Amino acid sequence: MLFTSYEFLGFLFLALTAYYIVPKKAQSAVLLGFSYLFYFLSDGRALVFLLVTTATVFFAAKKLGELHASQEACLKEHKAEFSREEKKAVKEEFLKKRRKWLLFGLLLNLGILAVCKYTNFAIANVNGLLHFFGRTEEFSPISLLLPMGISFYTFQSLSYLIDVYRGKYPPQRSLSRYALFVSFFPQMIQGPISRYDELSATLYGPHSFDPAQLSSGLQRVLWGYFKKLVIADRLLPAVNLIIRTPEEYHGAYAFAGMLFYALELYADFTGGIDITIGIAEAMGIRVRENFIRPYFSKSVKEYWNRWHITMGQWFTDYIFYPVSVSGPMLKLSKWGRAHLGNVIGKRLTVWVSCLIVWFATGIWHGASWNFIVWGLGNCIILLVSQELEPFYRWFHSRVNLEDRFGWKLFRILRTILLMSSLRMFDCYRDVPLTFRMFFSMFTAGNWKVLVDGSLLNLGLDPKDFLVLLGGLFLLITVSLLQRKRSVREQIRTLAYPARFALWFGLFLVVLVFGAYGVGFDASQFIYNQF
Repeated sequence: MLFTSYEFLGFLFLALTAYYIVPKKAQSAVLLGFSYLFYFLSDGRALVFLLVTTATVFFAAKKLGELHASQEACLKEHKAEFSREEKKAVKEEFLKKRRKWLLFGLLLNLGILAVCKYTNFAIANVNGLLHFFGRTEEFSPISLLLPMGISFYTFQSLSYLIDVYRGKYPPQRSLSRYALFVSFFPQMIQGPISRYDELSATLYGPHSFDPAQLSSGLQRVLWGYFKKLVIADRLLPAVNLIIRTPEEYHGAYAFAGMLFYALELYADFTGGIDITIGIAEAMGIRVRENFIRPYFSKSVKEYWNRWHITMGQWFTDYIFYPVSVSGPMLKLSKWGRAHLGNVIGKRLTVWVSCLIVWFATGIWHGASWNFIVWGLGNCIILLVSQELEPFYRWFHSRVNLEDRFGWKLFRILRTILLMSSLRMFDCYRDVPLTFRMFFSMFTAGNWKVLVDGSLLNLGLDPKDFLVLLGGLFLLITVSLLQRKRSVREQIRTLAYPARFALWFGLFLVVLVFGAYGVGFDASQFIYNQF
């Protein structure tokens, strides 16, 4: 069930109505029921995977909590008689037991994710190796179900399990409450990847009906629909035509497609997140922001602090930090200092850890080499930028450019072009083809197509381009206003007629200029596949 379907609008109306008319103590149960209904209607065959992940992580975390309580009770009971070494031995024994339960939860659920998402990728690579060594036989792909949102709910569940293992908070005692945390329907399609301690603070209510809160949430939902239907889906035909016929649309067309896709992806992904956060807000539930004006970033590092924030923080907290201080990394650092010098030795573990994180980030996005190359490309740019920091500081100490508007604009445009160029691996889904299309921008010599009307042959007429230009202007204006405080808060300070005119006007824009027709089936959100 897509956010942009009529069925979902009816589902949302029923969910909000039921949520507020039942007794407050029943709100969590109602929300859980609607969350499972949403998943069943969207991907009924895969509901069993969600149930398995929920049950196994819940009981593994519960066991971790019991072991921790048993350890504390044992140490307290024998506090006077245990020596320091005996206390240490008790802690080591319980630590081994907790690690077993942690590994059980991690391996089982990462195994499910790997089998569902990466089996055919592994088979394709094995077949490639067989062909390389002259073998003609090959393994056939396996028809496997890829559950909706499996990467999101798996990572969200495992963050909870790891946090309980680390003692960040005690495990949730109620299976139904934990199940709601995993299955909360607004974030099932494309995240964000919530942390238990943050989402649970408001998830379980109780929540009284608040017209202002409901209105504010639905306003954000409307803004999300504007991004998705008016901008992202309107650009989709042109992007698809350029990507699917590279032999015809290369050079300047590839450049235009690269920029079109950057805008489409932003409007699609952030539009979906706006709908998610808006629905949650309408219920009195706070969900983390996942984007903070990423296309205003002045560096790639800043960009990744603003784009898909919850994903980046997940990989940092649960892969980068544990890997960088692990035993093998400490040994690598020691070897590097001895054989490569102190300077490189200190950096070596950071470089390797960063490569591991971005390899994982790439393959998380998709089971193909283009995503892996995309991830490693980001890693290389980030590491090179990090190593050039001393040069940047030296340069700016002699040339005062940092506070000048022109220099800031140059850095923003540079970041957009770098990220858009890397994203071509996402567009074309083929590594050699992506390189050919990228270099064709410098060799094809067909830049006149950008101004001679050829872009009107991409499935977009002049009216479409006018709508897109107006939508882009509105996106930029809202982003600039948002730097001070929420635009919705600024609008709330206006007189009622002005507020009504603005929101009703936006509703009419979505209704009139949205990319749909009779019986429309809007394109699914790009991140549904994850």
